Amino acid sequence: MKKKDLKEERMKILGLLSDGIISADQAEKLLNALETAESSEEIVEKAKKKSQFRMLKIHVDSHEGDKVRMELPIEFAKLLKSKKFKLDSIDELDMDVDELIDMINSGVVGEIVNITSSEGDVVKIIVE
Repeated sequence: MKKKDLKEERMKILGLLSDGIISADQAEKLLNALETAESSEEIVEKAKKKSQFRMLKIHVDSHEGDKVRMELPIEFAKLLKSKKFKLDSIDELDMDVDELIDMINSGVVGEIVNITSSEGDVVKIIVE
């Protein structure tokens, strides 16, 4: 329920109380029920926001047998663009982070890069 709607509901309850239609105890119960509903909605909204975090997965397998597996929340990957964090393994990939973020923001999901070099190096970038 929107804050405006909650305020209107509270005012209705107080109006019923002042008109003598409901008792103070009934008004208190109704107001408490509204607060509980508001808290429940906030909890649900926070859960939705948390579940919206998508993951950026970067898998690199070199022909020499080295394996790199990185899983980053998309929001953290966006920080890489700002260069506030320096991760050597990402810098070695020579990725256009701006382009990657644009693709992610446009709603791309799944494997977005799958490269195999002539030497057998494999790079995969996945959005989940």
